Amino acid sequence: MRGYEMAARECPAAVTIVLATLLAGALAACDGEAGGDGAGGGGTLRIVGAADPDHIDPASGYTFASLSLSRMFARPLFHTRSSNTFEETIPLQPDVARELPTRRNGGISPDGRTYTITLRDGVTWNTRPPREVTAGDYVRGLKRLCNPASPSGGQGYYRSTITGMAAYCDAYAKVDGRNAKAMADFQNRHDIAGLKAKDAKTLVVRLDRPAGDMLDLLGLQFATAAPREYDRYVPDGAEFRRNTISNGPYQITRYTPNTTIVLDRNPAWRADSDPLRPAHVDRIQITLGQDTPDGVQQQLEQGTADLAWDSPVPVAAINRLKAAGDPRFAIRRSPSLSPFLVFNLQSPNNDRALADRRVRQAIAYAVDKSALVKIYGGPDVAEPLNQVIPPGNAGHRRHDSYPTPGSRGDPARCRSLLAAAGHAGGLTLRFPYRVSGNNPKVAQSVQANLAACGITAHLIADGNGTFYSSTLVTPSAAREGRWDVAVPNWSPDWYGNNGRSVIQPLFDGRTYGPNSTNYGGYNNAEVNELIDEALQTEQPARAAELWHDADRLIMADAAVVPFLSANFPIFRSDRVRNAHFIPTIQAYDYSKVRLAS
Repeated sequence: MRGYEMAARECPAAVTIVLATLLAGALAACDGEAGGDGAGGGGTLRIVGAADPDHIDPASGYTFASLSLSRMFARPLFHTRSSNTFEETIPLQPDVARELPTRRNGGISPDGRTYTITLRDGVTWNTRPPREVTAGDYVRGLKRLCNPASPSGGQGYYRSTITGMAAYCDAYAKVDGRNAKAMADFQNRHDIAGLKAKDAKTLVVRLDRPAGDMLDLLGLQFATAAPREYDRYVPDGAEFRRNTISNGPYQITRYTPNTTIVLDRNPAWRADSDPLRPAHVDRIQITLGQDTPDGVQQQLEQGTADLAWDSPVPVAAINRLKAAGDPRFAIRRSPSLSPFLVFNLQSPNNDRALADRRVRQAIAYAVDKSALVKIYGGPDVAEPLNQVIPPGNAGHRRHDSYPTPGSRGDPARCRSLLAAAGHAGGLTLRFPYRVSGNNPKVAQSVQANLAACGITAHLIADGNGTFYSSTLVTPSAAREGRWDVAVPNWSPDWYGNNGRSVIQPLFDGRTYGPNSTNYGGYNNAEVNELIDEALQTEQPARAAELWHDADRLIMADAAVVPFLSANFPIFRSDRVRNAHFIPTIQAYDYSKVRLAS
């Protein structure tokens, strides 16, 4: 997911790399990080947005909205801090784990293949009566990633690292995904060789080969614990969504699809057991159905809502708020591939034209990226991107396989290449798009670019929260040609040693299947080999070279068309204090917010 420079701040460790100079003074006020300005505990944090998250089940949730939600009720072994200083959000911290395993403390074996993790005391489920979270709950949570009902888009991370995980997942995929009992029976009767609960407080994870980012993988929301009660429900099904269980500071107490999600304090949670989430407000109320970003912004400015759920600040408001120096507005750094055009390589439409690299290369010349920069608010908010690895991520190097003057596109070259590929008469493409944020304007801009080179794109509004949960991640829909091109966003799942979090989930052809984030089904054996080599090396510089090599091959294939690396403009109401940003979620940390009295 992303890349933004925060505003210059009075706070001591301010980041001042790119936008700080531009925005200094205009956005200099600290966001009440010490909890001052009359802010205290309690109250209801009011959040408004468009639609349901892709999933509520932490095993399969993979959008900003679902991750910000699950952070409140599902805790991984490790996690990162929220902060308005980007560098402070990178280091991994113990969460439910008592400490970070290292070779020095014996938590990582000398060969780098065995991790022994001890759970802290006092972390409990909000069951009746409450009971402690165990190492077995983390084993269950990791097993659930491969469930056939709602498989995790991140399962490739663990299949390629944990011993026996791939074989387990392959077998689990054959189970009836409509039968909760059949899935629970499979999980409980089949072990993963590399996962063992040594005792209630000790988890042992064994790897096929060393992986320098294994702790990062265990710090993702996918890798949270799962209570035994989850065996009763189809993963992320309607019953599951009404019966989530929490080991975090908040619990979901009401859920009405596409209407309301309410979280209240979890009475079983103990502040002394949670080093990352203080839980200041009493209630978090998320009101959905607000498809217009301008309407969301108006509510925030008028004070009838406090934070946006799934919309950035509208472009018109960005310029106005910057000019006014509004202290409630900020631009936060979160380097990303956001957005980008993905091709459905499985589509039978146009005689399988999109499976032809020449057609995709033609389309790569069509897009006016300079127009998209304007849609996002100008060059201080976004910059054209010509590689799949965005700035600030392992393996990024600037290169442009399809240059056009001023990044404005070249429709004449697009037409010429299409004709050479046998499509002089043009193409007709199905183009689903999200209705929230800048997405409608982006879709319309790209539609016009395609029309200029003889391609008709039929826009299909996706306003029901299904864009990521079903439209792009259902292989049967792809093979039936229900879509041809789409414009998703992608942000790294973590920063730091994160080469695995861009190339592998988006372009490893071996992971294609239900819920895969390799949305178009791209598969290049040479890219897959580079992924494997990059993951196995323990030399960061060598890994970065390999990720860059993979990037160049992917761009040569025109598997996608990168558009922008967009930073994140964010706004909070007058009531919000102590607002700390989470770059990988592009949201403020709900648990840290205090409300002004």
